[in-house]
Amino acid sequence: MSYRVAVRALCEFSAKVGDLDLRFTPSPTAQEGIEGHRRVVARRAAGYEAEIALEGEYQGLLVRGRADGYDPAANRLEEIKTYRGDLARQPVNHRQLHWAQAKVYAWLLCQARQLPAIEVALVYLEVDSDSQTLISESCRADELQRFFDTQCQRFLGWAQAQQQRLAERDQGLLGLGFPYPQFRQGQRQLAETVYKAVSTGRCLMAQASTGIGKTLGTVFPLLKAMVPQKLEKVFFLTAKTPGRALALDALRQISAGSPQPALRTLELIARDKACEYPDKACHGESCPLAQGFYDRLPAARAAAALRPMLDRAGLREVALAHQMCPYYLGQEMARWVDVLVADYNYYFDAHALLFSLTQLNQWRVAVLVDEAHNLVERGRSMYSASLDQGQLLALRQSKPQGLGSALDRLNRQWNALYKEQRAPYQASDQLPETFLRALQHCIGLIQERMNEKPAEVDAQVLQFFYQALQFSRVAELFGEDFLFDVSLREGSRKRRLASLCLRNVTPARLLAPRMQAARSVALFSATLSPRPFYADLLGMPADSAWLDVAAPFRAEQLEVRIASQVSTRYRERQASLAPITELIAEQYQRQPGNYLAFFSSFEYLQQVAQRVAERYPGIPLWAQAPGMDEGARQGFLDRFVAHGQGVGFAVLGGAFGEGVDLPGTRLIGAFVATLGLPQVNPVNEQFRQRLQRQFGAGFDYAYLYPGVRKVIQAAGRVIRGDQDRGVLVLIDERFAEPRVQQMFPAWWQVAVK
Repeated sequence: MSYRVAVRALCEFSAKVGDLDLRFTPSPTAQEGIEGHRRVVARRAAGYEAEIALEGEYQGLLVRGRADGYDPAANRLEEIKTYRGDLARQPVNHRQLHWAQAKVYAWLLCQARQLPAIEVALVYLEVDSDSQTLISESCRADELQRFFDTQCQRFLGWAQAQQQRLAERDQGLLGLGFPYPQFRQGQRQLAETVYKAVSTGRCLMAQASTGIGKTLGTVFPLLKAMVPQKLEKVFFLTAKTPGRALALDALRQISAGSPQPALRTLELIARDKACEYPDKACHGESCPLAQGFYDRLPAARAAAALRPMLDRAGLREVALAHQMCPYYLGQEMARWVDVLVADYNYYFDAHALLFSLTQLNQWRVAVLVDEAHNLVERGRSMYSASLDQGQLLALRQSKPQGLGSALDRLNRQWNALYKEQRAPYQASDQLPETFLRALQHCIGLIQERMNEKPAEVDAQVLQFFYQALQFSRVAELFGEDFLFDVSLREGSRKRRLASLCLRNVTPARLLAPRMQAARSVALFSATLSPRPFYADLLGMPADSAWLDVAAPFRAEQLEVRIASQVSTRYRERQASLAPITELIAEQYQRQPGNYLAFFSSFEYLQQVAQRVAERYPGIPLWAQAPGMDEGARQGFLDRFVAHGQGVGFAVLGGAFGEGVDLPGTRLIGAFVATLGLPQVNPVNEQFRQRLQRQFGAGFDYAYLYPGVRKVIQAAGRVIRGDQDRGVLVLIDERFAEPRVQQMFPAWWQVAVK
């Protein structure tokens, strides 16, 4: 059996040495890189060949890739790289890696076409000036073969060990058993449908309530499918940290039931959470864990590969034992494990590591998306960007060296955007092209400065640079599924300042390629209805399967009451305070215990909490506060003890509206005093208009469906297991409307009062 590896992956393994150094990372976007390659190729003579598929073999190691270009007339193979700034500042080990790739491609071409010698060239294109630098050397085929053989020899031992491990892994997975004597109600149906979806190469949307064990019910079938479906990776993607913990726990349960010593799992976390030296820059002259990173990588990689479970703590332990950065060791190990547990952005973001590795290595992957209702808003945020003129003003006042005139020009273009604007908010479906050119000029100058004197770049300049870069990159993706808007406010000395925003309205176009790149993507959540809403906004393939798992709960477990005499609309909010106070007090006095009360805002929450405290001082109260840190949030939840008594006040859609598990008597009821609709404001009205134009359901897509989904998620905190009992009081006249009630879970029996 042969082991296949991409040329780039081979060279990154065998030819990287020295420091980790991010000072000269080519800042061109992927689109700029593609266009740069095209410009280089377009200038070549007739007969020039681009994107040449090549492959070769060394002792069972199959090496594949696409060479950028070959000029038969000059007998020259070209490896094309785009960059910004001063090429002289490029670190030596970056250039060394580029030469390694070029020479491997050169040998594969010599072998394929029986060439005795060839010219090997690196072509560097500076994307802003459009200038090319060509560096070349003549090589004999036998020299290139020796170079190729050396790279393969360095990789071969690792590849053979990996091949043996994968054989052992597959053997273990064939004998994998479910870790419990039987499936929970609904769990088997979910597991079988996930298995069928990956077997037929389809995507799946699965709605399944809390209590059936969705995490275990989705992870287990994909592990069982790895061998028959020849899956190389399984990605479990979550919106929040607790979801990662549940996935890792499910994998531990599976391995405890049927030991899987050859299966490798890795947890990926954000760079800012993994960084050991947040005050240092990512290069060897600044951070001790970046110095000699690639020289120490082989030993650290070998040590990490011995651990079946590389969770956050385990990865950090290995990294620090080898004096390496945990974050970048994790990025390296992503190539060599079977199951990856990570945030959504690792696969769905524009610059996602797991998606780019999947494309580069042509992996066959299956993807699980936990609490998938969150992907709509997260998808929008991944492909949106904003800039504030106040930040530019402060930057200009600090007079950064060499940037003054460029920042002044940018400010003039910024002012021109709203010169005639009278309303505080204005949206457009056109990009501000002149402004973007001025912004790109600033980005280029700062990049040059970073390359020349990275230690001297001011933190304020850096912050602006990264925000400007994100804005510029999102602008490349702009289309009819985006808005560009200008929001005005009054700054100091009555000067008008503008915030600019590129807002993604419908992420479907940008997420769809991610869905299609996998063998199967399974989205699961307790709230994925209505199906068309999520299918439309998330770019699901037309043949995606749908599963609605019957809840394991009975109607008598949850008393659902609608208080239809109360309106929580903003204009009637003051009048609602007294009846809501009485509803909470009456229910609490009838059945003392722990309750959660949800409101549309902190102001509304505080008004009701204050009134309850004044009129019913015997009821223990505690309330969510804006900006609570992790410790404060945990303190809020710790008040919900078994057989406890009191009411916790929270904001709907906030930290306590989903992903919170308070089983048994820790929570016996909830009040929801809002329909959950997003606030009517100019931005949301633009979303409504755009969604109306796209799908003919603007109000439902912009307001109703997101609102009622938050209500159902909050209500789901009450009944967590088949022995739980509780009450749910929905406070607003609109809950009595049929179109709202048809979105409720089928097992609810609703009483309207």
